[in-house]
Amino acid sequence: MKFSTLVLPGITMIAVTYGLARFSFGLLLPDINQSLEMSESVSGTISSLFYLAYCFTIVFSTVITTREGPRRMILLAGLSAFAGLLLMSVTPNPWVLALGVLLAGGSTGLISPPYGAAISLWMQRDKQGRANTWINSGTSFGIALSGLGAILLTPHWRLTYVIYAVLALLVLIWNYRAIPKPEQKANNVVFEKGNLSIRGIKGGYPLIFASLTLGISTAAFWTFSRSFIEVAGNYSDWQLSGFWVVIGVFGVLGGFSGSLIEKGGLPFAYKLGSVSIASASIILSIEPGNWLMSYASAGIFGGSYIFLTGVLLVWGIRVFIKNASLGIGIPFLLLAVGQVIGALFAGMLIENWGYTLSFILYGLVGLAAGLIGPKKNARERT
Repeated sequence: MKFSTLVLPGITMIAVTYGLARFSFGLLLPDINQSLEMSESVSGTISSLFYLAYCFTIVFSTVITTREGPRRMILLAGLSAFAGLLLMSVTPNPWVLALGVLLAGGSTGLISPPYGAAISLWMQRDKQGRANTWINSGTSFGIALSGLGAILLTPHWRLTYVIYAVLALLVLIWNYRAIPKPEQKANNVVFEKGNLSIRGIKGGYPLIFASLTLGISTAAFWTFSRSFIEVAGNYSDWQLSGFWVVIGVFGVLGGFSGSLIEKGGLPFAYKLGSVSIASASIILSIEPGNWLMSYASAGIFGGSYIFLTGVLLVWGIRVFIKNASLGIGIPFLLLAVGQVIGALFAGMLIENWGYTLSFILYGLVGLAAGLIGPKKNARERT
């Protein structure tokens, strides 16, 4: 299959599910709280539903994709994002908002495993690494778009979600037309239906521990970086949203991880990404009130996060060479579990130690994650 035929709709679907349906919520939450008169505890509980839905749906999606192939899960992810965004736009109370959050958050777990499987089924092997990492970079486009939406449409959060829902519907239609039907013959089948076991898989456990540790190390930045700079400096609303845009714009650079893996090798790419993402938290802790330092930190974090998820994606597919959906599902699930754990501890640490020491600690965890990487012999298998 032609590279752009599968990659371009994949990028837009990831942008919708991750960027618009999931990560835009934090930017719009202050206005949502005010409109629905929600307390901090209620909004915090609803926010946690994104992670909860993700953990359940990525397991579900991995199982169904392994049994039936990728098409159904890709379309279900788009439908879930559309329904969730639409519900959030018309919600009259926190209960309906919570349901919308569950559907929107669930779309992210549904989409990752099947697109990895689709690439393995219908893309030539020498193009698979680049295809997977570019599709993964769709998160950055979505984050950047959500940041621009927050700047241009604040405080009209309902209208913002209506626009996002329309975009989700258009992307769903595009993917419906682009994704091959199950009966269409694959170019190179490396997809073993029904195999969900990790026993006897060489390199499976380092991948698990690395994903979990990286998830923990990034949780503080995703959850509290915006609050950190808001407390530490005199930022305007557009500057705070701009911080988010920078994360997304520089995250697009993560799409080049596939090319760097091909040239420098998987171990080198992993270590580079781990050191970079650790440095982002440490740089932010040095002078968060300085917009130049905070924006530099945001750029490093955005680029290295998308870069690292692309590395984990390629690493997972190489470890689980006969089951691409499992190779993506396992590291992405453990990354999310690590973020849940990291976010819980980050809140407690910030209350007791403050933002600066907490962000330095999470930066050190990122450096520790660099020690749990793929070995030099983790090459592309034929």
